[in-house]
Amino acid sequence: MYDFKRWRFILLLPVAVLVIGTGGFMIIENLSFLDAFYFTIVTITTVGYGDIHPTTDAGKIFGIFLIVIGISTFLTVLTNVAEWLIQQQQRRLHRHRLNMLIGVFFTEVGNQLLHTFTRFDPNVGSVRQDFLATAQWTGAEFLQLRKRLSKYEHTIDPALVDLEGMNSYLKEKVDLLMRQLENADLIENQTFAELLWAVVHLRDELAARPSLTNLPESDIAHIANDVKRAYALLTIQWTDYLQYLKDRYPFLFSLALRMNPFVENPSAIIRQG
Repeated sequence: MYDFKRWRFILLLPVAVLVIGTGGFMIIENLSFLDAFYFTIVTITTVGYGDIHPTTDAGKIFGIFLIVIGISTFLTVLTNVAEWLIQQQQRRLHRHRLNMLIGVFFTEVGNQLLHTFTRFDPNVGSVRQDFLATAQWTGAEFLQLRKRLSKYEHTIDPALVDLEGMNSYLKEKVDLLMRQLENADLIENQTFAELLWAVVHLRDELAARPSLTNLPESDIAHIANDVKRAYALLTIQWTDYLQYLKDRYPFLFSLALRMNPFVENPSAIIRQG
């Protein structure tokens, strides 16, 4: 809202100068609307063709005033436009760095973790086909996938959960997870920050137990719910990241398709046919 009000004010400034200048010259110099508007333009741009000039002292004083406020106004507009362009470039670079860090997460942790979670989901077969993105996908297909995800009930069967396997895997990745949590750029991304916290919380839950064998069903169900939370956030973030690769880095997108965590046995090897 602040930026909208600011830009509305900035863009109204040159309009106000043109209105004041045109009206002033019409009254002071007794000019027609077209001549007064033309005179205002050549005055504030300091072009000064000489074909028209003030004929009264009041007109000369008004012309001086108009030159000062006109130049100041257009310098203000140009400065703000330049500042906006620089900010846009900085935002693009920031988003690029952020997505690179998210890419590290999926390469080192996310893809394998997501592939593991799908094995705990007894209903994943009903949606597996939806996640098989191709190089021909457009923004519309990714949008449809997000809509389907919002309706999909991520289900985790406690009987299928491999507690020891998850615990061992997350222990290996704890340093990376901690470094990413400490990164201010990543934490600014609310969706990804929630995902990181969900994965770290799952790791903490597993690590807090002296043994993961012979746990009561109620405790296993509690851990399964933590897995479900991380699973749902992972799928959403993975979809966003996949679309980013599709738009910016086709060669990375190609590898991501081959290593799709929703494929039962993904492989990076390119085969004929």
